[in-house]
Amino acid sequence: MVMASLSACMSAKDVIYFNEGKAIEDTQATLSYPEATIQKNDHLNITVSSLNPEATSLFNISTSTVNTEETVNGYWVDSNGDIQFPLLGEIKAAGLTKEALRKEILSKLKERALLTDPIVNIRYLNFRVTIVGEVNHPMVVHVPSEKISIMEVLGMAGDLTIYGNRKKVLLIREENGVKQIIRLNLNAADLLSSPYYYLKTNDVVYVEPVKQRIKVADATTTQNRISLTIGLLTIAAIIVSRISF
Repeated sequence: MVMASLSACMSAKDVIYFNEGKAIEDTQATLSYPEATIQKNDHLNITVSSLNPEATSLFNISTSTVNTEETVNGYWVDSNGDIQFPLLGEIKAAGLTKEALRKEILSKLKERALLTDPIVNIRYLNFRVTIVGEVNHPMVVHVPSEKISIMEVLGMAGDLTIYGNRKKVLLIREENGVKQIIRLNLNAADLLSSPYYYLKTNDVVYVEPVKQRIKVADATTTQNRISLTIGLLTIAAIIVSRISF
């Protein structure tokens, strides 16, 4: 009964992605992947290689294997936004992109002539996004590839429930200590070319419920209370009748 009422209030258009604006076949999206800036408390894997493996090993934090699973002891960005790098000391990382930090380390290595033709690679060890609200499987998604779109995250979470409001999806993002709240419309075709189509590390996606969901929840609560009250009154009547007998 409740589901029938909800279905009557929602049209097919409400649950179809990218149906607003240009026709989907006419939408040519040029997507640019937003490079995240490193934040305090980020966990980075930084590897250095060169023609001299012995000299290079000083800069690479060793990994260990426990129960066949590799444990990587990467570089933590401290509360001041710095990392402590072997021989180079304190390096400011927060606020930089991975590419900018890579160039900074490379420059310092060459400047001090510590290695010949060094190569530096950096990746996040804590790249993850969280999806909550009206999805079938709220979850934290770990992203080893460091690239994921909002549609991929929704797919991993089992898609929106029937109560999910596709026009009111909140993206909560923190950069340089400032929180941003961006409202996304999954029905809009221009989402495909939006700078928020691809997610950044530590993003939180919250799917709001449709108004009918709140009404259904209130109605269900009221029905449960009525059922409980009737049940208690029935038990009380049985007890009284038995005592009287």
